[in-house]
Amino acid sequence: MKKGWKAVAEAAVGAAVGAANGLLGGGGGMLCVPLLEKALGEDVKVSHATTVLVILPVCVASAIVYWSSGRFAIDANLPVIFGVVAGGALGSALLKIMNGRVTAVIFAALMIMAGVRMAFFS
Repeated sequence: MKKGWKAVAEAAVGAAVGAANGLLGGGGGMLCVPLLEKALGEDVKVSHATTVLVILPVCVASAIVYWSSGRFAIDANLPVIFGVVAGGALGSALLKIMNGRVTAVIFAALMIMAGVRMAFFS
């Protein structure tokens, strides 16, 4: 892919991920990983690590909007916040040592479980 077109593709991926995350309150990462891998040709581990960095500002912006509009009670969710931070640290440490193929299989299984849950149990 030529350099100029790669920038356009990257911007399109970013727009799609941001729109999904903003619209759904999350889920941009589920879209970002396969787009980085398939559309932009990134390595599996790079795609997962990049997704975390890409989603961070979107999540912060969304959280500010949700909190300021009264849709989020931080005090009621502190245990979840601490758990997510601890789990994120553990997961990123595991990503360093885990095989990329194993990472892809785990991610695919989680996507399938999320899809089944949303389709049949929402």
